[in-house]
Amino acid sequence: MAHEPTTARPPLGGAYWRLWASSGLSNLADGVVKVGLPLVAVQFTRSPALIAGLVFAVTLPWLFFALPAGALADRLDRRGAMLGANGARVLLLAGLALAVLLDAGSIWLLYAVAVGIGVAETVYDTSAQSILPQVVRRDQLSRANGRLYAAELTANEFAGPPLAGFLVAAGATVAFAAPAALWAVAAAALLLVRGPFRTAREPATTLRADIVEGLRFLWRHRLLRTLAVMTGGFNFATNATFAVFVLYAVGPASAMGLSEQAFGLLLAAIAAGSLLGSFVAERIERALGRARSLVLGVVGGALTVGVPALTADPFAIGAAFFAGGVGIVIWNVVAVSLRQRITPDRLLGRLNSGYRLIAWGSRPLGAAAGGVLAEVLGLRVVFAVMGLLTLAMLAGMRTVTDDAMDAAERD
Repeated sequence: MAHEPTTARPPLGGAYWRLWASSGLSNLADGVVKVGLPLVAVQFTRSPALIAGLVFAVTLPWLFFALPAGALADRLDRRGAMLGANGARVLLLAGLALAVLLDAGSIWLLYAVAVGIGVAETVYDTSAQSILPQVVRRDQLSRANGRLYAAELTANEFAGPPLAGFLVAAGATVAFAAPAALWAVAAAALLLVRGPFRTAREPATTLRADIVEGLRFLWRHRLLRTLAVMTGGFNFATNATFAVFVLYAVGPASAMGLSEQAFGLLLAAIAAGSLLGSFVAERIERALGRARSLVLGVVGGALTVGVPALTADPFAIGAAFFAGGVGIVIWNVVAVSLRQRITPDRLLGRLNSGYRLIAWGSRPLGAAAGGVLAEVLGLRVVFAVMGLLTLAMLAGMRTVTDDAMDAAERD
């Protein structure tokens, strides 16, 4: 009996998988640091404003360095920029670990290192998102982004938080030395991604002119502009929530009464959902269409930040975190793949940085707002307000329709 031939999808290639491995290791370090910093900071202060200020410090560079980082990503070899950023993070964490070992640690030293890590992150993340269309074909971007998010979010959200809890329990020096080592190994893996990753560009342009060109492209593109604002609103809400969530969850005096290790495991529920979402995102996108898939992402985000306002039960919050993780990754795969498809390679770094100035520049503002609201009105009010704010982002779906996305790709 004759069988019809099957057409297998073309492989993503060795360069992609080496980039994937490097990104996973780098994000594991990120996951340890983002949880380790506030856990260590609790040893110095119990002030909600000061704890939230750490998240503010690590995200503040997106307001000031995002645009130059994008221009550099379009001027420099993108792999080289990622290597430099990881090298800077290794030095910062190694220095912090040494200071803690010598009993010279303080909340203000944590702030200084947090700002430095944030600056390096703007360069690394902008270059990392811009390099992907140079590694795989554009028709492979949804699959490539899905697999990349599986590694990044599993490492950052699933493995990183519980690992941070155990490392902090072992000692602050260990908690900072371990991610420094991980970033060093990630840089070594990135060295194996061969090839030039510098884009063709017009000669003799200034950095300012490059930045203006990228901003103009974003501002004139209504679809991308709307997605950036929606992402910014969601990031404002999540950073307001998680800037103070450790005070709601950790310690005998908190509402949930969790240990550091249990806190890490609770946050890992988001990553478990994210892992599932990274594998089903492409299928859901095909089955529901991109617009309905994005709506799922918004609803999942609202559950993540809003449910702690209703209950302190760790199982209910964990379930909401899991559902939110699924939705958030579906949003990211659809939105990022669209952005990569419809932006010219030579502009992608600047477009990504302008987009993230709006989408991620809201993170320090959210962290600051969360700290102030918690001081004045209490933790549960923060969670309730941010849940409602996330649902309000659905208004943007009047612009982000399937027809609009299809038309942007045709254009």
